[in-house]
Amino acid sequence: MQQMALLRRSRPAGSGAAGTPAPETAADTTPEPAPRRRDGRRTPWYIGLPVTLAAILAVFLAGAHLGLFPSIPNPFERRTVDRSQPVLLRSIQDMKRFTGAQGNFQVIVDLDHEAAFLPSALLGNRTLYVAAGTVDAYVDLSALDKGAVTVSADRSTAAVVVPHAQLAPAALDVRRSYVYLQQRGFFDRIGDFFSGNPGNQQQVELLATQKIEQAAKDTELTQRAEQSTRSMLEGLLHSAGFTTVTVTTAA
Repeated sequence: MQQMALLRRSRPAGSGAAGTPAPETAADTTPEPAPRRRDGRRTPWYIGLPVTLAAILAVFLAGAHLGLFPSIPNPFERRTVDRSQPVLLRSIQDMKRFTGAQGNFQVIVDLDHEAAFLPSALLGNRTLYVAAGTVDAYVDLSALDKGAVTVSADRSTAAVVVPHAQLAPAALDVRRSYVYLQQRGFFDRIGDFFSGNPGNQQQVELLATQKIEQAAKDTELTQRAEQSTRSMLEGLLHSAGFTTVTVTTAA
């Protein structure tokens, strides 16, 4: 019994049941198999191809946009194309009036559409519009009747009676007029997104035109136009050979 115990103690560790030594564990150099789906099949290599191509295309477009590829045109570059139709001449009118004065005006229109019970952040529209325009003052020479011009027998004296000057409608200068500030509420922004709200711009321009025309009435444009008309007619008749010229304004 003691000899069998000694034999068991003297048996080398790691030996098999038959006394043969167990093989040592070597480094596994076998390549790992391709990933498999849950059903046991391998994932095809072309599954990730669209993602790779999309990434390459994104890098290419970003480089072209930043100018990293000078020889390649920028795909994000915009150009302006004028597709307007030819201008159509509707009519021609003979102008028989003399513009003797012109006034240049500028006004800041502050148009605010407010809601009765909602804050302006939700519903409301405020526009600050800087408008520049002109108003002409003219004398209508076509209104002269037969007795408005009298000439002496020796053609040395002439007398002319001209009508009072009038104000023409105001004309906005689109090059000098612009929207300085525009504030819109949340619901107005949603509505403008679908409609564009072209009526608001037209309303502001119409209001600016009315204010300029009203301001022109409070100036001396008509008096300046009448004075310029008298000076023009006097010089014209003097050059025609008349020595004495009188130009007056109708009562």
